[in-house]
Amino acid sequence: MTIDSQKEISQTRPLAGLKVLVTRARAQSAEITGLLEMAGAAVVHCPTIAFREPDSWAAVDAAIERLDDYDWIVFTSTNGVEFFYRRLSRKRLPDKIIRCAIGPATAKALETTSGRVDVIARDSKAEGALAAIIERAGGADRIRGLRFLIPRARVAREVLPVKLSALGASVDAVEAYQTVRPETEGEEIKRLLTEGKVNVLTFTSSSTVSNFAALVGMKDLSGLLEGVLVACIGPVTAQTAREHGIENVIQPDQYNAPALVESLIAATRKS
Repeated sequence: MTIDSQKEISQTRPLAGLKVLVTRARAQSAEITGLLEMAGAAVVHCPTIAFREPDSWAAVDAAIERLDDYDWIVFTSTNGVEFFYRRLSRKRLPDKIIRCAIGPATAKALETTSGRVDVIARDSKAEGALAAIIERAGGADRIRGLRFLIPRARVAREVLPVKLSALGASVDAVEAYQTVRPETEGEEIKRLLTEGKVNVLTFTSSSTVSNFAALVGMKDLSGLLEGVLVACIGPVTAQTAREHGIENVIQPDQYNAPALVESLIAATRKS
């Protein structure tokens, strides 16, 4: 979303009169909240996900001790960057390691933290990251023998490690943080939804969907969210939403908060 488009949105306020439920972690919801409010929406915060250190740093510490052995380090989220560098402390990555970030937000976090990003996978799916890695390496045949370190959440998709391993790489996917469900009052959220006081619900990861379902105590969310527009940040999140019975789903072409808000604005203008 450009500065000009932000000014236009703030002037026209296309989401005025809509109440949007944001399920993103409170500490990471400033951007999407600001964009929604700029567009005129009233935001209700219902964080269904929070992040904390792993139960054990053993795997990360072991990887840090042998950083010279790795050819690549791949960060799949801003949390991966934050928690890994928090543990790295005063040490630094060897210059030879290629630093890869999946998605623009992760790239920004990595550049801010380390001052350097070598590869940015614009497609935030693991498949897009694999394509970017192969392109940088000079072809799929150049992956064999390379060593990858992937600091990530305890629960994460195995697509990237599996596909890299299938190409002959050695992959260490280590738990740098874990996602947890915070204490949130589910009954109040259910009341807002059943009384029709929420127009839009946003999900920014599969965990926000599954944790929301657990929060309200429903596996099938189709009845509770009938008439509510659900905006999902990407196809993996959208698929999780559909597995919980949600059909009225929109998703942006790019998997970030500005694109999510733009897709929401486009959807409401059509209705």
